Amino acid sequence: MNLFWFLPTHGDGRYLGTAKGARVVDLAYLRQIAQAADTLGYSGVLIPTGKTCEDSWVVASSLIQTTENLRFLVAVRPGLTTPTVAARMAATLDRFSDGRLLINVVAGGDPFELAGDGLFLGHDERYDLTAEFLQVWQRLMAGDTVDFNGKYIRVENAKLGFPPAQTPSPPLYFGGSSPAAHHLAAGYIDHYLSWGEPVEDVAKKIADMKMRASARGRVLSYGLRVNIIVRETEDEAWDAANALIQYVDDDAIKAAQQTYARSDSEGQRRMSNLHNGSRDNLEIAPNLWAGVGLVRGGAGTALVGDPQTIATRLQEYANLGIDTFVLSGYPHLEEAYRVAELLFPLLPVAKTAEKTKAQPIFHLSPVGDTGKVDMPTAGPVYAAETAL
Repeated sequence: MNLFWFLPTHGDGRYLGTAKGARVVDLAYLRQIAQAADTLGYSGVLIPTGKTCEDSWVVASSLIQTTENLRFLVAVRPGLTTPTVAARMAATLDRFSDGRLLINVVAGGDPFELAGDGLFLGHDERYDLTAEFLQVWQRLMAGDTVDFNGKYIRVENAKLGFPPAQTPSPPLYFGGSSPAAHHLAAGYIDHYLSWGEPVEDVAKKIADMKMRASARGRVLSYGLRVNIIVRETEDEAWDAANALIQYVDDDAIKAAQQTYARSDSEGQRRMSNLHNGSRDNLEIAPNLWAGVGLVRGGAGTALVGDPQTIATRLQEYANLGIDTFVLSGYPHLEEAYRVAELLFPLLPVAKTAEKTKAQPIFHLSPVGDTGKVDMPTAGPVYAAETAL
């Protein structure tokens, strides 16, 4: 399993729907989370995009020098930038990070937000635009000089001056639940992502994607984006889930749901339908809790339970063919450690090459004195396992 973490470029804290316990999300805090994820062995981090977020490209660029192995999943926004400019940015960041860039293709889901950025296309039109964008993108990354005259995109004599570090380009990730989204992903995307819906619903989406991709002679990889609330016991985990929304009131839920209802995203509609704006019956499938989505858009579900239970639930998704899990938890710094400490030992976590230099192990007495020091032999070196 490739286990990713999430960089909360807005809205982190101990509780949802309140300023109580909220964190100031600045560069220093994001650096702490990124370095923790890097040290703990996460494969990468997802950086969100949108008007309520810090710019994902600037964030990734600010963190590459303070991390070593961590990969950055950064959004490109067809229609908000040209494919040539976006490819140039991607190639630069990929080289400067020694091949640690991953691309999240985001067609957009909120027409009101997109209007503020100057994009006024309907839902399916945005996917048509994205298809043209990716045709130009792929040819540029292959080193071609591109002339393209489409319905939405036109370029003449476009070419990258410097190639990316990865060949032929940084991998493309994408999430979308509509027929138009599935059609696009089948033709152009490397890794299809689903939000955390019940296993049987995710299975249907993957089956549809496999059929569509096969018809075009392609094979995709699959991932899941979901929150995690794991504690040493089941009761503690459910207490933590309830505590997360303890300050959420009905007015906050109503306001949030009205905002999400204006979106034309099929994925957001499916997330909202899991709870219908009600606190009742939030456990929509075994250990799958929809409470986050009451006041947060996007990935609105969490797996809740003790370590063995969560590991079992993740394996159920893995059995569908999912090999990448983009995880998150509030607050993100502490939960990055908790998830790694409680879950990683129970999962087949993909590892980057480990340093072979022996590190001393200090044996601590009950009062904190150091006893003898052992110098272990070097442990195994794992080949880098990625979903590329």
